[in-house]
Amino acid sequence: MSLLRLSLIFLLIALNTVVHVGPLLAVALLKALLPSARLRRASDPLLTGIAESWISVNSWALGQLTATRIDVAMDARLHADGHYLMLANHQSWVDIIVMQKVFNRRIPLMRFFLKRQLFWVPLLGLAWWALDFPFMGRYTKKQIARRPELAGRDIEATRRACEKFRAIPVSIVNFVEGTRFTPAKHARQGAPYRHLLRPKAGGVAFVLDAMGSGLHAILDVTIAYPGGRPSLADLLGGRVREVRMHVRERPIPQELLGGDYQNDRAFRVRFQQWMNGLWEEKDAMVERLLAGGDGTPEATRA
Repeated sequence: MSLLRLSLIFLLIALNTVVHVGPLLAVALLKALLPSARLRRASDPLLTGIAESWISVNSWALGQLTATRIDVAMDARLHADGHYLMLANHQSWVDIIVMQKVFNRRIPLMRFFLKRQLFWVPLLGLAWWALDFPFMGRYTKKQIARRPELAGRDIEATRRACEKFRAIPVSIVNFVEGTRFTPAKHARQGAPYRHLLRPKAGGVAFVLDAMGSGLHAILDVTIAYPGGRPSLADLLGGRVREVRMHVRERPIPQELLGGDYQNDRAFRVRFQQWMNGLWEEKDAMVERLLAGGDGTPEATRA
């Protein structure tokens, strides 16, 4: 039965993707041909609407064919026309599907910073490009040591993306650990947290610097899986019984705007201390969620 369910959900999601990507790319092509920035911006709600429809159909299929329960403790007032920086821990590809289920049409369409290689994912890569998802190089320290200019490419890509985001409602998602949590990665890092990897503050600093007053809040999202870290196949196969999430709205730290993270060591230390403090709180929140939740949750079926 699990294999049949997995096959059916995969087929529905594939068909849903084919149905939505065609119109999305057609509108994106029209947008590229329009003669003025004002007209191009006018097409953004249509592009966003198509993406949100795709997410809604995927969420409906999962809700009909799985028994996964998402318990959300919401300590935030969400606005569909807001400008958010979303900071989240990252354990599985399931994180993204759960977040889309919880936040779709409640906040602006979430934009993720994607590895450049994901551009070549059939259909989805072009869809992400059409929706102005920023693609990043993710260069290793050795590559940057040999070619220091590579570090500047991702910074410039972040700035270009944020300039576009200033003109539209947006939720910029940053998985601050930079990679999915595994016990092996945790051990290699010697991370001081029980449930999290070390946060990488640079990407957050660059977004805050580029967006500045263009952001109105931080959404601090913590996700926990009482049954253990699931794979995407676990979710689609109906083997994920419960997901617990806590969402906290935080103010933009004004004292951390306008600094030079790259070249000002004192500012960089202050920013990292702020990020580490936030991550200590998040680690404690994961512990509470695993122990039985936090606050009064909104019960939602995935």
